[in-house]
Amino acid sequence: METPKKNVFVSSQSVISIQELQQEPMKTLPQNYVLSKQEPPTPLPHANQLLPTIDMNRFASMEEFHLELHKLHSACQHWGFFQLVNHGVSTALLEKLKHEMEGFFKLPLEEKMKYKIRTGEVEGYGSVARPGTIPEGKLDWADRFYMITNPVHRRKPYLFPELPSSLRSTLDTYMLELQNLGMELFGLIAKALKIEAKEMKEIFEDGMQSVRLTLYPPCPQPELVIGFTPHSDATGITILNQVNGVDGLQIKRDGIWYPVSFLPDALVVNVGDILEILSNGIYNSIEHRAAVNSEKERMSIAFFINPKFEAEVRPLPSLINQQNPPLYKRMGMEEYVKGFFSRKLDGKTYLNHMRVEP
Repeated sequence: METPKKNVFVSSQSVISIQELQQEPMKTLPQNYVLSKQEPPTPLPHANQLLPTIDMNRFASMEEFHLELHKLHSACQHWGFFQLVNHGVSTALLEKLKHEMEGFFKLPLEEKMKYKIRTGEVEGYGSVARPGTIPEGKLDWADRFYMITNPVHRRKPYLFPELPSSLRSTLDTYMLELQNLGMELFGLIAKALKIEAKEMKEIFEDGMQSVRLTLYPPCPQPELVIGFTPHSDATGITILNQVNGVDGLQIKRDGIWYPVSFLPDALVVNVGDILEILSNGIYNSIEHRAAVNSEKERMSIAFFINPKFEAEVRPLPSLINQQNPPLYKRMGMEEYVKGFFSRKLDGKTYLNHMRVEP
């Protein structure tokens, strides 16, 4: 490995900041970011019409509740993704979060390196060299900050507590709102699956939650890189906020990649592998990736909602009978999380590892 330039962080665990790379004119892309090939997306004239839209206001109406619940069930079953509008998170809070995130990523590298990913860890600022990705793998064109935020005693003392106070306060408010929104969604999902809401509540209440702030800098040759490797989320659900309105999300449907545009102020929710397991395959987690472009930087924040560490990841007992045997193995949440972070990020391979062999 070459000796790092001054103020550039490089190690076997974390890699250089792309923002720092771009401090000097870039004549050619670093080879560790260049992909040998990738499937191009299929352009759509109205990409935001691709994803179903769920309106939280309609659940307050007796006349519209069941119709919207059916839409939610269908979206989780056939799409694995949906846009959420009238979600209750204020525009003012979303704008403040955007401002704070911009400020964080503009901090000098020395400041951000206070939060760098430490050897053997996955949390912090930088990109993790996951097993199987180095040297044969490629790195994503993104600068990230990832941390577990709940339960509170699991927070790394050098991460969330040490963030700039304004960002910390805004994130605290935002995560509390999304925590409440997530539990409301799980209650609706339970109704859609025709199971008791408490069955979901017991699994997810005060569960493992984490957040990932990502900056995708512009790239002079965006077709040669990927912002985020194709994967499905090893979560219950993920709530994604496309912070500065720049598109980049692509989903794989029927073997074809499609770009997705969000409605203004919408949040995008996707089914994670754990919800697919809990529903015994009724709902489907979907492979997705992030692209970058040559002109605009993209910012996003993903909030991941998981079961509590003491829970067991398995098909819900109320959905299992002789006609519907379990399709997935049982595994403690603690073991499930360790297994995920020890494996190469590759499509839905971790979920496939959880399947019961025929």
